[in-house]
Amino acid sequence: MQYSTKARLLLAGAALSVFAGPAFALDGNDLVAKINTVLSVQSGGGFSAESVAVNGQDVTLTNARFTANGSKQSFPLGTISFEGVAEDNGGYTVETVSFDNVNVTNEGMNFTASDISMSGLVIPSDPNADSLDALLLYDTAHVGRIAATIDGKPAFSVDEVTTTTDIAADSSSIGFDFQANGIKSDLSLVEDPKAKDTIQQLGLTSIDGKITMRGNWTLADGTIDVDEYAFDFANIGRFNIALSVAGYTLDFAKSVNETVKAMEANPNREEAQQAANLAMLGLMQRLTFNSAEIRFEDAGITKRALDFAGKSQGTTGEQMAQMLKGMTPLVLAQYNLPELQNMLSAAVNTYLDNPGSFTISAKPDNAVPFPMIMGAAMGAPNTLPQVLGVKVTAND
Repeated sequence: MQYSTKARLLLAGAALSVFAGPAFALDGNDLVAKINTVLSVQSGGGFSAESVAVNGQDVTLTNARFTANGSKQSFPLGTISFEGVAEDNGGYTVETVSFDNVNVTNEGMNFTASDISMSGLVIPSDPNADSLDALLLYDTAHVGRIAATIDGKPAFSVDEVTTTTDIAADSSSIGFDFQANGIKSDLSLVEDPKAKDTIQQLGLTSIDGKITMRGNWTLADGTIDVDEYAFDFANIGRFNIALSVAGYTLDFAKSVNETVKAMEANPNREEAQQAANLAMLGLMQRLTFNSAEIRFEDAGITKRALDFAGKSQGTTGEQMAQMLKGMTPLVLAQYNLPELQNMLSAAVNTYLDNPGSFTISAKPDNAVPFPMIMGAAMGAPNTLPQVLGVKVTAND
């Protein structure tokens, strides 16, 4: 009886050791392999590491490197720490990923970047699926202070860069938000005398601003809506681009990546470029144009630019503005675009009289296939403003 009890205990212990052992332990090499598989499909390239260590739910890559697709050189990444790793239907989820700080010096220029991390990383098991489950996704990617110095003098810096994504509850779309704040640059370090003089007269010896981008990608029809892609700098202005196109589906993105990889694999560069151009023309037929807008809001640069241009022509900024107003209809007349000519001339006059904002928009009544746009551009360019619903306004 005692023997039987001991035997049962030994068997139970053996069973527990099996279930608690390697079968349920994380495979760090498989984690790296899964990441590289999805990277090869989405963008090309991949990671390698001198060693991969697993400690509970954490995986650490030592002396990691990244090699871009088609490149013979790799970029050193140091130590990469994956914390809170869990298997998920053949793929993985990772609570946080942290990277070493960057500190690179080359020929008198030093570049640093700190506090580099990602959170909510999702690594798919099958990157060829036709859903969000095929994508390498994350909740937030963050880089702290970025700085560059030249011969020890501060030349460029960014306080913080953050990218966040928001997946719809039904997994039908992804929202994205990019913020690069506290961008500063000292252009007084430019050594070329002519360029230095231009920078000084335009009042651009130092710049300070931010870059933002917000939008949404709907998977079903491949609609990408970029609501805002703005460069906003003090004493210069805010330049924003908004764009909406459809047809950029997962299949389209994979086809583009396959075309790029085929081009890079072909040793005959001229032949590869020609094949890629033909492939891209074919892919462009799958896209449609919904709308676009380019808008500039002045913060002082226009007057300084007019003064600078006038001075170079031996006149004043006010006189230069009058010259531009007179030249605009003359230049446009040769393109046989009477409606656009009138709109643009009126907008230029309004803007130069009192620089505020200048907007060019294209909003057709219905989405326009890209082949139709290309055909109009080659066969009847004067019809493009009507095809795309172009409008030009100022100070609105």
